[in-house]
Amino acid sequence: MSTSGVDPGDLSDAELITRSVTGPDWFSAIFDRHAVHIHRYLVRRIGPGPAEDALGEAFLVAFRKREGYDRARLDARPWLYGIATNLVAQRRRDEVRELKLREALGPPPDEEGHAERVAEQVTAEAMGKLLDGALAELPDGDRDTLTLFAGESLSYEEIAVALDIPVGTVRSRLNRARRKVREALGRADTTTSKEISTHG
Repeated sequence: MSTSGVDPGDLSDAELITRSVTGPDWFSAIFDRHAVHIHRYLVRRIGPGPAEDALGEAFLVAFRKREGYDRARLDARPWLYGIATNLVAQRRRDEVRELKLREALGPPPDEEGHAERVAEQVTAEAMGKLLDGALAELPDGDRDTLTLFAGESLSYEEIAVALDIPVGTVRSRLNRARRKVREALGRADTTTSKEISTHG
């Protein structure tokens, strides 16, 4: 891709996207830089299988929208997270249904073993169920914000760019989401102690 003797690694995302408007091949460097991160995010949100298709779709959408990219933003990753989040929203119903199904199914039958190992397993399963339930019950925007913050380590400012919301809204969404997760963990502690006493 060194048509002008320029190494893509020396260019910012904004410069690559600008060049890709007239030279589409330049956009492949954007994929090379960010596909791993976007794929990981999609796996967390919709699972490995659907993530493969969604990854290609996300970059296709980005390619089609590249002319409207804000060149003042040197790093394209928040923009790409925003596109991926929009794709996840299209699958939201399936995602929530899956989380609720996992919660409803409950833990598998206990294997024989030491009481301590059984207790640890019950603890993990109880917490996992309650956390899944808490995530499923979060409003869409709060779940998106929490996943980008906790799962992808984006800053408040980057989340604001990805979701096209003010930084203050990011803060309030995170506060609500954290409170809900803390409540789930509190319920997990209570449920776990009851289940352990039952199994013990």
